Amino acid sequence: MRTRFVLLLLMVSILILGCAPKEKMSRLIPMEDFFRNPEKTGFSLSSDGEHLAFMKPWENRLNIHVQKIGEEEVTRITSATERDIAGYFWANNNRIAYVQDRGGDENFRLYAVNINGSDEKELTPFEKVRVQLIDELKEDDEHILIGMNKRDARVFDAYRINVNTGEMEMIAQNPGNIVGWQTDHDGNLRAAQTTDGVNTSVLYRDSEKDDFQILITTNFKETLQPLFFTFDNKNFYVASNIGRDKTAIYEYDIKNKETTQLIFEHPEVDVSGLLKSDKRKKITGVAYIIDKRHYHFFDENREQLQKDLEERLPGYEVVVTDMSKDETKVMVRTYSDRSLGAYYYLNRKTNEFTKLADVSPWLNEEELAEMKPITYKSRDGLTIHGYLTLPVGLKAKNLPVVVNPHGGPWARNTWGFSPEVQFLANRGYAVLQMNFRTSTGYGRKFWEAGFKQWGLAIQDDITDGVKWLINEGIADPKRVGIYGGSFGGYATLAGVTFTPDLYSCGVDYVGVSNLFTLMNSIPPYWEPLREMFYEMMGHPEKDKELYEKVSPVFHADNIKVPLLVAQGANDPRVNKQESDQIVEALKKRGIEITYIVKDNEGHGFRNEENRFDFYRAMEEFLGKHLGGRVEKKSQE
Repeated sequence: MRTRFVLLLLMVSILILGCAPKEKMSRLIPMEDFFRNPEKTGFSLSSDGEHLAFMKPWENRLNIHVQKIGEEEVTRITSATERDIAGYFWANNNRIAYVQDRGGDENFRLYAVNINGSDEKELTPFEKVRVQLIDELKEDDEHILIGMNKRDARVFDAYRINVNTGEMEMIAQNPGNIVGWQTDHDGNLRAAQTTDGVNTSVLYRDSEKDDFQILITTNFKETLQPLFFTFDNKNFYVASNIGRDKTAIYEYDIKNKETTQLIFEHPEVDVSGLLKSDKRKKITGVAYIIDKRHYHFFDENREQLQKDLEERLPGYEVVVTDMSKDETKVMVRTYSDRSLGAYYYLNRKTNEFTKLADVSPWLNEEELAEMKPITYKSRDGLTIHGYLTLPVGLKAKNLPVVVNPHGGPWARNTWGFSPEVQFLANRGYAVLQMNFRTSTGYGRKFWEAGFKQWGLAIQDDITDGVKWLINEGIADPKRVGIYGGSFGGYATLAGVTFTPDLYSCGVDYVGVSNLFTLMNSIPPYWEPLREMFYEMMGHPEKDKELYEKVSPVFHADNIKVPLLVAQGANDPRVNKQESDQIVEALKKRGIEITYIVKDNEGHGFRNEENRFDFYRAMEEFLGKHLGGRVEKKSQE
């Protein structure tokens, strides 16, 4: 009786108030929880499977730690304090190699250290020189193969370097057009790729004593990308789109210079991820992305491993990230749209299955938003794929929106956890991401449809996504902002410049404002690709009118909404002058602009405290102009 009475009172109160109970959002999660360094990440196994290494913060910087499997003791083996370790790998079972740059200049130096922290050595102590890994040489405990632009800043020669002493030998000099080196399964340098900017060739030699010979030359729009040698070291497995729109995987006959067996194709997307077992010397499957990651297996053993892992970890994308040499010990990573996931260890002999770490245990998946795959039509009839993330607890109606175009632009968005997207959704914004034309993964025709279309058809695809959200009733047309980094930063500036009535504000993160100055300041090691850039973006002299038309800095008079601009002072890809120009132009006109420059950063902010500064400023900026939630302490 009492329960019925309470329900009656509730119904009467609703009728009196004239509305249903209010929507309730999830709690306001602290900004720093989205952007702080992970608890632990980057786990990998030694070749013998006896130790694991991982990255963990120390002095607010990600440093390498090592632990013997089955024991509690952890040894920190690096002491980086200025900048996170950028990446690492096992040089042998007792020594780890890692790379680090300075202040975001991307001139990565190579270091090595024993797993007990002793005998740390800088292997490439050269100024303004960048190191690339060619091959870890898993069968050679003393050496690895690296590419280095020490002799000529524009190109990378191949070196064999001793991981203990730093002693090195150039084993192949770059003639000036090689942009990639490749080894066989024995670690011999036997293939390379060249470009003159427009035409790409695959080179091959029978042994390191022989000269390279051209196997095939294609226009850069046609791909024949060697993935790795067949296990007898006689032929290649390749990803190719020659004679087709979508890239597929083939075996390539080197002697007869032709593709033979078609291994896998997909009608909707490019496929280039080929899985293999080095121990059993066979290809085991392929991985590809439609809306999410998918697998197709050729090997029952590998398929059963995947099935077993997915049964143990239901509801997540499950990825095998590493195996011991004998393939009995497995490192596993989970992914989802609402979690940075976790790392697990599986011993296939004993069936021991251990959770090693949650990457960000302070985030509760139940409080975070779903990222849903969506499609819409462009004005000229293309299907544009993307992702929509809606705030938890709010109806998908009349919401403030942040449009988030990806960088590249020759890249794509994928389903999964994005700290930026979840941060914005938690603040009350719907977040729209789209794979506009020229995004990769959807075939050659879709990719080429964006050539010379910066600020034009590419931008139209972004605009059409906004209009789709408005027509669906999801977006409040008076509260739409745009935010992106790199090319996404360019798209932000183009959006507020060329569609000035569509957006209420913009956030430009290391974005391009002037195509002329962008092309004049590319890194020296991009020089071999210059002609390709001209074909994809236009030539600064032959297409001068196009450059002027689509460079936002020349049309800054159109901008009438507030901007937040963030830039790393040492950015080698998008030079600081790109941001300086647009900021100066808007200051002259009295447009509200906030400019954040970090002197110890490059193309994006890697240091935790710099990320905090940027996203705190973004939160306040968007809250002011779009009306989303703002953390109280950030207003103090």
